Amino acid sequence: MVTWSDSLTACDCERVRGSTKFRSAHPFRLLLVDDDRELVELLSLALQGEGYVVDVAFDGQRGLHLALTQPYDVVVIDRGLPVIEGLDLLARLRSRSVRTQVLVLTAMSSVDDRIRGLDAGADDYLTKPFDLGELTARLRALCRRAAELAAVLSIGEGRLELEQHQVVLPDGEKVPLTAREFALLRVLATHPETVHTRAALRRTVFEDAPSQSIVDTYVHYLRSKVGRSVVLTVQGVGYRLGAL
Repeated sequence: MVTWSDSLTACDCERVRGSTKFRSAHPFRLLLVDDDRELVELLSLALQGEGYVVDVAFDGQRGLHLALTQPYDVVVIDRGLPVIEGLDLLARLRSRSVRTQVLVLTAMSSVDDRIRGLDAGADDYLTKPFDLGELTARLRALCRRAAELAAVLSIGEGRLELEQHQVVLPDGEKVPLTAREFALLRVLATHPETVHTRAALRRTVFEDAPSQSIVDTYVHYLRSKVGRSVVLTVQGVGYRLGAL
């Protein structure tokens, strides 16, 4: 048994990888959000050795951006993050209807801490130091749940397939989307009755963009790909979901 704490070594990592038994049937995607760079590096190596595709973020803001714009099966979040604290990050994801499975992995181990984490929207909560075998078992369970909960969002007679990052038109044609096209359409389709201002969409989907005009650009891209009716313009306000 290897326990993962703040004093991990490369030997620990190699020993774990050499004893790995699990290989995922397909490359599950994980996002690790933790400011402990040594822990993230070693844990990433171990999980990649088990067949996962792993992205990393060292602060809450970067984690938020990746979780909103990339498809993940599980996001692993530390609580004591810089820029955006872990539970604040989790709350922001849930408020934007991100359904990705979330495991909170933290040194905050009191019962009250665990309750706050689960109430904030976490699907599981594990405290440091932890046993790698237990962590990977919990991740497998969350990945199974993610596969079971995989869903589509309706857009009139068409649909947005969340896992495939594509739109399926009423005639069955499948149109792949880029990461930002998908993120923009997912926000609109998740809240189909809401009129979204350009400022709100820029903050949510394009937070690294210097101007709100990027929203108009990607609305144009979506309309060009799947039809002008997919996004409706509300004059003087912004955009809302249309139909296919």
